[in-house]
Amino acid sequence: MKNSIRIHSDDNVAVALISLVADENEQSVSLREDIPSGHKFALSQIKTGEAVIKYGLPIGYATRDIIPGEWVHTHNVKTGLNETVSCDYKPVITALAPVEPRGFEGFLRPDGRAGVRNELWIIPTVGCVNDICKTLEKKNACLAEEYRLDGVYHFPHPHGCSQTDDDHTQTRELLAALCRHPNAGGVLVVGLGCENNRPEEFRALFSPEYANKLRFLVCQQTGDEIAEGSALLKELAAYTAGFMRSHLPASKLTVGLKCGGSDGLSGITANPVVGGFSDRLIAMGGTTILTEIPEMFGAESLLFNRCKDEATFQKAVQLVERYKDYFISHGQAVYENPSPGNRDGGITTLEEKSAGCVQKGGFAPVADVIEYAAPVVTVGLNLLYGPGNDLVSTTALTASGAQLILFTTGRGTPFGAPAPTIKISTNTPLCQRKPHWLDFNAGTVAEDEELSKTADRLLDLVFSAASGKYVTCAEEHCQRGIAIWKNGVTL
Repeated sequence: MKNSIRIHSDDNVAVALISLVADENEQSVSLREDIPSGHKFALSQIKTGEAVIKYGLPIGYATRDIIPGEWVHTHNVKTGLNETVSCDYKPVITALAPVEPRGFEGFLRPDGRAGVRNELWIIPTVGCVNDICKTLEKKNACLAEEYRLDGVYHFPHPHGCSQTDDDHTQTRELLAALCRHPNAGGVLVVGLGCENNRPEEFRALFSPEYANKLRFLVCQQTGDEIAEGSALLKELAAYTAGFMRSHLPASKLTVGLKCGGSDGLSGITANPVVGGFSDRLIAMGGTTILTEIPEMFGAESLLFNRCKDEATFQKAVQLVERYKDYFISHGQAVYENPSPGNRDGGITTLEEKSAGCVQKGGFAPVADVIEYAAPVVTVGLNLLYGPGNDLVSTTALTASGAQLILFTTGRGTPFGAPAPTIKISTNTPLCQRKPHWLDFNAGTVAEDEELSKTADRLLDLVFSAASGKYVTCAEEHCQRGIAIWKNGVTL
């Protein structure tokens, strides 16, 4: 087992795969101090103002002279990011290796999409009815067993009223996208009646093909909303029970890619493993979605030069420019990241976090760029406009059509998205400490398992989960929720 790794031949730092002790000899360098697992140490002298290189990219600049074997982190490195975006299209398109086709057992829906679960969802149009939705879920949870469904779930949120313009539209479109999601065979939409997100206007967002899937309850217009809602849920349960699993090709599978609570091993183990999975699924005709736009800052060239054409490249660049403008309009520095947990795990700057983050996209060409709450329409790797926040971004991935989410983490988290969330550990100790949170250990890559073998194991797990043969830890512990991106004024 290796103790440290130099990721790229141009790198002037290496990463400790386990905690290292001063005076040890690593990468032909004698360590000047203890180096925690996931953290960096200098391989050569880095003078004040010189770039610190990792993944073959500058991840920051030395704030003082750094000698070989010295710990490299926030005390001697600063970001090089600023508000400008400078990116030229220099296409690097890699043909993916062919992969043996495979399929999964899913639920084919009237709109042509496939679900990997057959659930009943309760969606509030406004936060005022959250507790009514909660009561309806508890009272009707028995419908899952009675009709052999995969569960009855409600998704509370605080929005739907007192929002203006774009914020109101964004909330409405996000909720409508969730209502259309193929993992829900039936959806009860619960409104109050006086909110901005008026039930009659919300209902108009759906085409006739969703008529059987949706029921609407307006609480101010009924005497007993719990009795009426329960009756509607029973109707939906009977309809949903009519769907059966059938064998479907990989082209019907869309998987969201996300990382959270990253550490110094994220870009070495879990994220590249997810990238390997993504390439395999795309080679079979499937689709993946990558979001977290602010966590592309500083690593744009690794991803954007893989855009299928210059028009797609320009859309990708505009995504970053708009997000930087979003920071600036709120008076925030574009490099206001990484989080304290990221830094504790060995990530020093946003450039470093970004370079590790984009590894989840593998090597496939970027097929399309889509807006927040918009559906995926192009097969292959898609970039989705959205923030890095775990709950907000996984909700956005679900709304865009991801039936499953792959979530890598070096710190651990119990949360789950509305779609089944496979949580992937970057390191073995975390997986051993939190087996009830984590579904898959990619830390084996740091223990000399070939990355391709780890990616193959992950591929097997995803298809097992898609077929209903594997239930994720978050599902097992009923950990799922939504969060809606908010930008504007609250009235």
